[in-house]
Amino acid sequence: MQLSEQEIIRREKLATLREKGINPYPADLFPLDHTSADIKASFEEGKKVVIAGRLMSRRIQGKASFAELQDSKGKIQVYFNRDEICTGEDKSLYNDVYKKLLDIGDFIGIQGELFKTQVGEMTVMVKDFELLSKSIRPLPLPKTDKEGNTYDGFTDPEHRYRQRYADLAVNPKVKEIFVKRTKLFTAMRNFFNESGYFEVETPILQSIPGGAAARPFITHHNALDIPLYLRIANELYLKRLIVGGFDGVYEFSKNFRNEGMDRTHNPEFTAMEIYVAYKDYNWMMDFTEKLLEHCATSVNGTTEATFGKHKVDFKAPYKRVTMTDAIIEFTGFDITGKSEAELFEAAKEMGIEVDETMGKGKLIDEIFGEKCEGNYIQPTFITDYPKEMSPLCKTHRENPELTERFELMVCGKEIANAYSELNDPIDQRERFEEQLRLAEKGDDEATEFIDQDFLRALEYGMPPTSGLGIGMDRLIMFLTNNQSIQEVLFFPQMKPEKKQVELTEEEKAVYQLLKDDENHNMDLIKEKSGLSNKKWDKALKSLRKHKMINVFKEGEEMKISVV
Repeated sequence: MQLSEQEIIRREKLATLREKGINPYPADLFPLDHTSADIKASFEEGKKVVIAGRLMSRRIQGKASFAELQDSKGKIQVYFNRDEICTGEDKSLYNDVYKKLLDIGDFIGIQGELFKTQVGEMTVMVKDFELLSKSIRPLPLPKTDKEGNTYDGFTDPEHRYRQRYADLAVNPKVKEIFVKRTKLFTAMRNFFNESGYFEVETPILQSIPGGAAARPFITHHNALDIPLYLRIANELYLKRLIVGGFDGVYEFSKNFRNEGMDRTHNPEFTAMEIYVAYKDYNWMMDFTEKLLEHCATSVNGTTEATFGKHKVDFKAPYKRVTMTDAIIEFTGFDITGKSEAELFEAAKEMGIEVDETMGKGKLIDEIFGEKCEGNYIQPTFITDYPKEMSPLCKTHRENPELTERFELMVCGKEIANAYSELNDPIDQRERFEEQLRLAEKGDDEATEFIDQDFLRALEYGMPPTSGLGIGMDRLIMFLTNNQSIQEVLFFPQMKPEKKQVELTEEEKAVYQLLKDDENHNMDLIKEKSGLSNKKWDKALKSLRKHKMINVFKEGEEMKISVV
């Protein structure tokens, strides 16, 4: 492992600390009694405090030093004075340990007294301190020049998501997103509990991936010698519990889908599903409005949220539009009673990409997604979906071609999906068989399995039930104004980390010139580099070998660009 100069120096300090008999990673409990927030909330001059945290900055001026300590609640200024810390003749704790052997990023514990500086800043006068954990890798802290300009911030998403621990340490605002995420879960859980519903857990490893149409992750159970699937949805298990006699059950479930990754999809995600007996989708729409109004207020203190350029208001009630009316409004085409062939031709005429594997449901879904979905900015219920799109949903009581289903759209994205649940076991079996037919036809979003045990459960009888599913990651994106799902997941799935390429100083200099230069002219960049022909050729050869640059001809000019 190639160590940087800073890493080598910090390891040397680590060794020196041990030589001095100081354990850089002590096991003892540290009896802190305050946080930075506690101090600021109830400041009292002269009050004794014990705090701990990470050393984030310091300004050493001889025998005195101001520093900044960061704990889980924020930052507080601390003041180190040699004579306050070292009251006897031995001044090594300050002169050697603090000044020479501590680094930015180290965790320290402090005993001290509160005072205010001449400019009124709340500060801890350090009476004693101890090292709690030595940092041997420098934090990627931003730097500020004399003019107050900040640069070298830890802002690259690739690095931030991969090293979330560093991101949280140096970008405190990131933590606020995850605090709000927890507030959302707490608010939703409290809302359900106060409504009398019961939180449950259902299997993640399943013998049949059911409850949704998605490609599953597959594993193998050695003892039973059978394939198992990571859960794509928990719907069918929760309905089994309604069959068993629970009136209302909900679960926050980790689901897994072996599909694409983008700004709104991660292969591992969190969904909430709730099922309530003796209710229908009309009741569930009212319930959902109240739920989301409560959650928005609990997270942000208001029903309003900003998402990109849009201001969204989660205050109930929400507009309700049937899918048929939505498609008519934005395309002029009425899907009512249309055959698969007619829908296929209509979609083609609208410029929608279609293929022969698509059934009626998929065609209608594509038309709505392409032509209608993006128009709904404020929370809007899209209701009464065609039967072909909803294999687990009850047939509409007034129109047998439709189902009693809604999706809640916000800023052109679906954040909730709900049904009057299908509880007719014979109808359910027929729907499953139709899904199998579509899968055999080539529809990769149709389910390839029939859950015979779930059908058996329905045959025992399930009361009228309404179910609701909410994508929790997407909902918190809306409530925190984040366009990317990676921003609201502590550890999003990432491509394998590329092996770090070791470059010479000449190669680093050339690569930086290429990053900074928008012209890409090879001769100009070579001239700026100041390298000899031999060193220039060697640097280019190495950068091309590591696939870091492209060399190409544009007209009569040779150009270079960063990959």
